[in-house]
Amino acid sequence: MRSRRRVGSASGFTLVEVLVALAITVAVTVTAYTSISAALASAEQLQQNGDRVRDLNRALTILSRDVRQLTNRQVKDEFDDVRAALEGGPLAPHSLALTRSGWHSDGVSPRSNLQRVFYYVEDDSLWRAYYQVLDRLGDREPVRVRLLRGVEDMEVRFLQDIQQLQVSRDLKIDSRNWPRNWVRAPDAAPGSLGSPVALEIRLTLNDFGDIRRLYELPDLGSDEGPVDAQ
Repeated sequence: MRSRRRVGSASGFTLVEVLVALAITVAVTVTAYTSISAALASAEQLQQNGDRVRDLNRALTILSRDVRQLTNRQVKDEFDDVRAALEGGPLAPHSLALTRSGWHSDGVSPRSNLQRVFYYVEDDSLWRAYYQVLDRLGDREPVRVRLLRGVEDMEVRFLQDIQQLQVSRDLKIDSRNWPRNWVRAPDAAPGSLGSPVALEIRLTLNDFGDIRRLYELPDLGSDEGPVDAQ
């Protein structure tokens, strides 16, 4: 009776086969991890871009609402100087300041439905500020809201007369010659500033570049209006 086993007849893997299998497993794992990592990074980037676009649209919506509700109401500042219903540019205290209607009451304390709002860039952000009253005295602190981060600059231009409007061959409005300042001279009388017919607002973002918005403005006539305190 033969009971001896043949040497080398047992089945199994050689060391070389095990190393090859390990190398294939590692390669597949690395490839899968790289693909998953790239997909996650792409999804995260898409989410960030979506959030950025949402924040931008929100800021532009608020800005557009204020401009479209522009009304003829000049105000007194903390120095008792009369400010026009609309002003802006490098020579003005803020990049853009205007009096708007449609400010809903909070139901707690009676107030005007008009609101004086300001826009400016500070700390790489676009800010909107307003005061609780139109004509302020003393050191009242404004209510400030950061509308958008990543803003490098805000530029406004004003079209004084519709006859000065220039349109290029590709039907784009050329605003390069529009005045960059709309502010009453220190020695000018209230009511002498007049009213522009259009406004361009250009925001320079650190990721999207220049964002340009054009607005047709209502006819305010002269900037003479009530300056009694409210």
